[in-house]
Amino acid sequence: MDTMESCVPPGFRFHPTDEELVGYYLKKKVASQKIDLDVIRDIDLYRIEPWDIQERCRIGYEEQNEWYFFSHKDKKYPTGTRTNRATMAGFWKATGRDKAVYDKSKLIGMRKTLVFYKGRAPNGQKTDWIMHEYRLESEENGPPQASTNSLFP
Repeated sequence: MDTMESCVPPGFRFHPTDEELVGYYLKKKVASQKIDLDVIRDIDLYRIEPWDIQERCRIGYEEQNEWYFFSHKDKKYPTGTRTNRATMAGFWKATGRDKAVYDKSKLIGMRKTLVFYKGRAPNGQKTDWIMHEYRLESEENGPPQASTNSLFP
């Protein structure tokens, strides 16, 4: 089965905070540690369109307007640091400033907001798809190898 409907009991709702997404789920994922209730799927964000993510990342039976997934960052150039955020149908464009994620008063990560545009830059057409990308941000966590994302239509 491609969805996770059978993995959670009826009535289950998944509404993690930014702190929980970074401090528990992402931190454990990067450290290759077991996550108690493994409900966040791994996907290749750059080989799937935003409107196809909802079926792959569904949790339970309830209607959802947010989907959570892990995805590795794709580099635009093999030796560069720029991130490739393009799909076949369009691209994800960062918007606004990154928001710090704290556990009490300790910085644990950052949240970047991205908007999906159909077509190719600079002439893409803005859509209603919004994604929050989370990354670890601290000396003790080491360099992040994956990011967790939440998607809103």
